[in-house]
Amino acid sequence: MAIDRVPELKRCRALGIEPAVIGRSRQSKRQVRRTNRKVSEYGLQLREKQKAKFIYGVLERQFRNYYEKAKKMPGVTGENLLTLLERRIDNVVFRLGLANTRRQARQIVTHGHITVNGKRVDIPSALVKVGDQIAVCEKSSTNEFFKALKETNNALSAPAWLEADQANLKGSVTRYPTREEIDVPVNEQSIIELYSR
Repeated sequence: MAIDRVPELKRCRALGIEPAVIGRSRQSKRQVRRTNRKVSEYGLQLREKQKAKFIYGVLERQFRNYYEKAKKMPGVTGENLLTLLERRIDNVVFRLGLANTRRQARQIVTHGHITVNGKRVDIPSALVKVGDQIAVCEKSSTNEFFKALKETNNALSAPAWLEADQANLKGSVTRYPTREEIDVPVNEQSIIELYSR
């Protein structure tokens, strides 16, 4: 399995996104060097794709597969693509406030701490459906991390398409997200234009 091991703050600086987008509260101390070099249209489209891949922790082949799937779905392809990325179980765990970052959420899922409708899930790319119940395993809820999470009541508020129960470390999917509810700073139309070249 391929893993992106690029330091997060360095990548945020390179792509021009705030670390808060990926769940990091720290800011980079380094100054961003501004150059007056003009970026081509292709360069801008590529940057948007790299932003989306980095934010959701997806590598190229998997991202391409999401695009192909989004293209076949009814509706606007760009919005479908972002909806598919939002429906990933690692993203849902992050959105419910059960993890501080998407990388941490991915690790929590991979280690088998999460159940969907009572069944343990260890594949971070699994997509959730409307009505799915996401919870921390009973055995895992005695873990120090989850105990602390219960007491601190994580500051991340779940979006409107999710229903979170922080006290019991669980939540449910009430509906699929709309584009207005997806707060990632990505221009999805540029990604679609890049792939349809």
